[in-house]
Amino acid sequence: MHRFSRYAAFLLLPASAVMAAQQPAGQPTNTPQPTTAAQAPTRDTSYIDEKGTAHVTRVVPLPQTISSQAQLILGRAEPDQGPPQPLAERRTLTDAYTARARAAWTKLCPNTLVEDTIAGVPVRIVTPEGMPDTNRDKVLLNLHGGGFNSDSGSYTESIPIASYTRIKVVAVLYRLAPEHPFPAAVDDSVAVYKELLKTYKPQHIVLYGTSAGAILTAEVAAKLKQQGLPLPAALGIFSGMGDFARDGDSIAIYGLRGFSGHLDPPQAGAHDLSYVASAGPKDPVLSPIYGDLHGLPPTLFVTSGRDLLLSGTVNLHRAYLNAGVDARLVVFDALPHAFWYDPLLPEAIEANHMMAEFFVKELGR
Repeated sequence: MHRFSRYAAFLLLPASAVMAAQQPAGQPTNTPQPTTAAQAPTRDTSYIDEKGTAHVTRVVPLPQTISSQAQLILGRAEPDQGPPQPLAERRTLTDAYTARARAAWTKLCPNTLVEDTIAGVPVRIVTPEGMPDTNRDKVLLNLHGGGFNSDSGSYTESIPIASYTRIKVVAVLYRLAPEHPFPAAVDDSVAVYKELLKTYKPQHIVLYGTSAGAILTAEVAAKLKQQGLPLPAALGIFSGMGDFARDGDSIAIYGLRGFSGHLDPPQAGAHDLSYVASAGPKDPVLSPIYGDLHGLPPTLFVTSGRDLLLSGTVNLHRAYLNAGVDARLVVFDALPHAFWYDPLLPEAIEANHMMAEFFVKELGR
């Protein structure tokens, strides 16, 4: 399996869910085991080979700049060796996690959630408790994370944002790879957006997503622009990227849990082939960084210091800035990929409030 497919699976489970999924005592001897203290390096090393590839070890203390809850998560070990997780198992674990996450977030953010279809595409519609009548002409369109091959975010990305904005969220359950590679997810998302335009003014719609959904948000925005459709009021690109042709630096440094867990060595060529399939990796919709980004709406980018997509997020943000887009970037210190999924983290509450406040401000212009 290609290294980006391995990590851009973006399971996005909080550490508590990861720990719950670990094998109990008496597990088979072939189960991956973490490196022991005796095996771990105890000093920094750095060697640059003739191709410029860095072979490094680093001893990195637990940062004191983050909450005690975040320190607990960063301090938990995860096996750093082992075979890739089978897709069927990954989807099963993800579904179990999202069910628990829905319950946890709903306790904090009461809502009404219904399953429906829009333009023939399955959706989840989250209406926050106490939504004012003045917000009934506004809608937030969420494109969930999950590595394009599962749904890890249609609850965790919609429930808190709906509550903190007091605006309805429509989460698109787009078709998944590898059964339905690019551009199926883009087509489904565009179809839902076009249908919403029949009811909502474009300046009353926001498009956003995390991880694979952040990538998809940038792709859909590029497709809407390409088709000459009215653009939404704002975009939210939360731990994403816009370049399937080139890896950034962070994906060679961090795994899904930051420094913890398995990390494949970098490989040349297009990444996430199960999603890209036969498309050219520099296709301007698949990889918007190669397209015309001028005229896109105000966009908030959020990432974190140990995010495997840190480079992808900041590179796309810079491309938006160079195209004259009103693009803002927030980087949280030390935290791993999509930490805002976890309702137990103070930083997650802060990040979700930050996202919500940006959306409300842009919808109020």
